[in-house]
Amino acid sequence: MQDIKNTMELTETSEFYWYAIHVRSRHEFKVLNRLTNAGIESFLPVVERLNKWKDRKKLINFPLFPGYLFVHINKIYDTMLSILKTPGVVRFIGIIPGEPEPVPEEQIDFLKRIVENKESIDPYPYLKEGQRVRIKKGPLKGVEGILIKRPEQHLLVLSVDILRQGISIKIDASDVESI
Repeated sequence: MQDIKNTMELTETSEFYWYAIHVRSRHEFKVLNRLTNAGIESFLPVVERLNKWKDRKKLINFPLFPGYLFVHINKIYDTMLSILKTPGVVRFIGIIPGEPEPVPEEQIDFLKRIVENKESIDPYPYLKEGQRVRIKKGPLKGVEGILIKRPEQHLLVLSVDILRQGISIKIDASDVESI
């Protein structure tokens, strides 16, 4: 009976989930490289921005959520401990301090699709209320978010609950349907 219980516990904890981790300021890319080199699947959503200096302009990748990145791991103590020991990592994000909260898989999938599409993406305040919509055509078909109306334009806001942050992309309101 004990062997069955241990097997069940191993099965439950061997599933992989996405977790948000807080990293030191301006260390997102360094931590991403360290985790990737350690064989840990990581995701850092970035947006390309034109950076201007006195003598030149250059397109630079900036983290969409400064100070945060995502790791795809199973919730095994040793794995989490090795991530926490990575230089630049501050902590896992969760509602209860010290207890990491998984990020829903669909939010990560939507973020990846939006970042890969290279539309104009802007950080947007976290929203809990509003009309939930789904894009019904085009390269972002199936992506869900909150529809916001601005003068002469509409935005689709995708919120990442665990970070209490979001991003927005410009869309045509006729391309979405309510959920």
